[in-house]
Amino acid sequence: MSSDHAAVDHAADIDKHVKIYITVFVALMALTIITVAISRLHLPVHQAVTIALIVAVIKGSLVAGFFMHLISEKKLIYAVLALTVAFFIVLLFVPMLTHNNGFWIH
Repeated sequence: MSSDHAAVDHAADIDKHVKIYITVFVALMALTIITVAISRLHLPVHQAVTIALIVAVIKGSLVAGFFMHLISEKKLIYAVLALTVAFFIVLLFVPMLTHNNGFWIH
């Protein structure tokens, strides 16, 4: 009888995960529609880019958290992810240092 109970628990666990994946998929589709709607609003460029980047960060977080299973990982994974984000931010700001008579270009 215990194997029948385990099979029922396993099926319920799969149903729970499928519901989560469907919910995340619907959220990603809604955020994609929001991104397209933002592009149609004719906002100033800096506002449109800021809003689009916020939506992209939310979408990336959903994908990384649920589809890449980072939501249930250990602390070391978060440390590596934070280090990657820090390097990415530094690389984003490097062109600012070299643009319009920056520190390195004369």
